[in-house]
Amino acid sequence: MPEHRYGDDSEPSDRSPAGPLYVPVRPGPSGCVVRLFRTPPGHRTAVGFTSARRLTATLGRGQAWIRLAEPALRALTAPLGVTTVTVDPRFSAPAPRPTPAPAPAFPRRIARIA
Repeated sequence: MPEHRYGDDSEPSDRSPAGPLYVPVRPGPSGCVVRLFRTPPGHRTAVGFTSARRLTATLGRGQAWIRLAEPALRALTAPLGVTTVTVDPRFSAPAPRPTPAPAPAFPRRIARIA
């Protein structure tokens, strides 16, 4: 299979490191934990941004981050079965919010015993 170096190849053949990335994290029991996301088909992926500005534009000002090189990010997520790193995603879906329990279809009647 020939390597595509140029053109509109959506996934380049060479996996050259993207350099130091701004990686979203969340608090964990022993410090910071790398946040994992899902791709549109539902696969887990690690995410890194090439600038803090891009990270805050996508995830908001309140998102904590650390600087990691791409190989370090891959090494952290590989034991979890995550083999994809997405660099500079354009958008993210909002976090799911808990939904209230559905109301019963019919009101419950209490029988009186006389």
